[in-house]
Amino acid sequence: MAKTIPISLDVMGGDNGAEVVIPGAEIALVRHPDIRFLLYGNEKVVAPLLEKYPRVRDASTFHHCDISIAMDTKPSQALRQGRWRSSMWRSIEAVKTGDASVAVSAGNTGALMAMSKFCLRTMANIERPAIAAIWPTMRGESVVLDVGATIGADAQQLIDFAILGGAMARALFGVQRPTVGLLNIGVEEVKGLEEVRTAGRLLRETPLRSLQYAGFVEGDDLGKGTVDVVVTEGFAGNIALKTAEGTAKQIGSYLRSAMNRTFMSRIGYLFAKGAFDLLREKMDPRKVNGGVFLGLNGIVIKSHGGTDAEGYASAIDLAYDMVKNELTHKIAQDLVHYHRGRFAEAAPTSEGDL
Repeated sequence: MAKTIPISLDVMGGDNGAEVVIPGAEIALVRHPDIRFLLYGNEKVVAPLLEKYPRVRDASTFHHCDISIAMDTKPSQALRQGRWRSSMWRSIEAVKTGDASVAVSAGNTGALMAMSKFCLRTMANIERPAIAAIWPTMRGESVVLDVGATIGADAQQLIDFAILGGAMARALFGVQRPTVGLLNIGVEEVKGLEEVRTAGRLLRETPLRSLQYAGFVEGDDLGKGTVDVVVTEGFAGNIALKTAEGTAKQIGSYLRSAMNRTFMSRIGYLFAKGAFDLLREKMDPRKVNGGVFLGLNGIVIKSHGGTDAEGYASAIDLAYDMVKNELTHKIAQDLVHYHRGRFAEAAPTSEGDL
C-alpha cells in the first residue's frame, strides 16, 4: 500500500471556517489522493459538511474541539484560552506527536504563530521563526521571508532566514544552490541599516554549500525574480507583501473598468480574452496562497483567512509539497553545515592560537 501523507487541518480557522476548509480539502484530495486528513473542529458544524463531501469524510479522522480561535483574538489570549483544547492548537499538536506531517490553518496569524512556537519550539540555533511566502515573478516564483512573524532582525537572524529560505527554495523549486539576496534600499555595500550590511558581509565571507549569496536586492527585484530567495525582516516584508497584493487588485480593477468603458473596448476584450484570462490566472493570489512557518520543529502552513476553497486547496498543495520534499530535513542539514563551519573558523588551529 502506498504511503499516505497525514495533514492536520484547523477546520474552524479563517473568515469562513469549515465552509471553505472542507471543500478546499476535497479539491486537494482530487490532486493528491494519497493525503490523509486529521480534522479538528466543532462536530455540529463539520459533520453536515462531511456528509456533503464524502471523499473528505472517507479520507479523514475527525476530532471534536469545543474551542475555536477568533480572527481578532490576541495571541496571549489565544494561548490562555485555546491551549490543549482549541482546533488550532490540536492541529499543531498533531505535528508534534507525529500523527500529522504538517498542519494547515487559515486562522489568526498572531495566534497561530504563538501556538506553533509554544507547541513545536524553534529548531536548534534558531532564535526566531519566520513566515515565508511564495512570490510570483517575471521568471516564475521566488521565496520571500520574513513577511510578518516578528518585527526587526539582527544580522544573525537575517542569516538564519537566508538558510531557512534557501532550504525551502531547494524543496519547492528543486534548485541545488538557490540564489539569495538581502532586501535593501540599494545594491551598494555602503547602503542600508547596519544589521543588513553586517549580514551581507558575513554571507559573503561564509562558504555555504546550500545557497549562493547574490548581494543586496531592491524592491523592484521582487517582481523581476532576480534571486530565488529574498530575505528581509518582518516589518518590511509584511508591507511589501500587502503592497503587492493591493497593487494586483488595483491593476485588476483598472482593467475591468477600461474594458467596460465603451462598446469598442468590450469588443476588443472579446478578441483579447485569451490574453486577459492568462493575465488573470497569473495574478490570481489563490494560486500562491499559503505562508510557511520556518524554523520550527515541524511544518505549519498559514492560509489567507479570506480565501475561498480553491485558495485553501493551494495551501494544502503547498503543505503536501513541503512534506514530500522533506523541508524539515533539508533545513536541519543546512543549519548543521553552517554552524559546523562557524565553529571550525572559530577553533584554534595551532599552539599560537591558544
